[in-house]
Parts: sequence; C-alpha cells; structure tokens
Amino acid sequence: MATVDAHAALIYVMVLVSAADEDMTDSELATMGEMVRYLPAFRSFDHSRLAQVAGDCAELLGDEDGLEKAMDGIAAALPDRLRETAYAIACDVAAADGRVTPEESRLLEMLRYRLSVGRLPAAAIERAARARHQTI
Repeated sequence: MATVDAHAALIYVMVLVSAADEDMTDSELATMGEMVRYLPAFRSFDHSRLAQVAGDCAELLGDEDGLEKAMDGIAAALPDRLRETAYAIACDVAAADGRVTPEESRLLEMLRYRLSVGRLPAAAIERAARARHQTI
C-alpha cells in the first residue's frame, strides 16, 4: 500500500464513500473535485496527485481486506483535528447526488466509529450536508 498522508487520507475517504454503492456518479465526482480545489484542508495539496491518489485507493479496494486496509491508513494518517473534517467530506460526497444509499450510510457509520466522531457532532455534520445539497 502506498504511504497515506493526511491529504491522501481525505481523498481515500471521498473515494470510499463514492464507491460504496458501486456507482460513482457525476455529482459525486464533481463534489470531490470542488472540495480538493476549494477546502482549506487541501491548500498545500499538489493537485496533480489527485488522480494517482484516487487510483491508489481504488486499487487497494481490489485487494483482499482492501476496505479494512484503507480504513487503517485513513485512521493512521489523520490527526485528531481533521477527523470531523474527514467525516464532513464523506457526508458531502454521500449527499452530492441527492440521495444516500444504504451502502453509503453503512460506510459513513464505519468511518464515524473508526475516526471516533461522536454521535452528536456526526448528527450535526450529517444535517449540514443534507442542507447544503438540497435542490429547489
């Protein structure tokens, strides 16, 4: 497995959520690209690495126990102060196409536990993502 730094961990989170239901929608991909371009957490990220990091995650998911290995890499790479950020990013990707599938919901739950995001902060983050992605 490639070394996972904090930036890669956040990208892995996005890829995991988008791939959870085996349907990476255009809305999810666009949301991922926008977050990498505009979120403060990615200010020092070399954007030319995005495709490689996403590909590394996808390749890892093809391995036996790939999901577990990806989760381990994410948890090891993220400092405490970025764990809620990672969960928020995950929720935004899940909500991007206007629906959260059962598979995405299960992955969000796994991430919440693995990243030690409390129930109340998680509920607030989830509600905020839902509000941001409402359409008229």
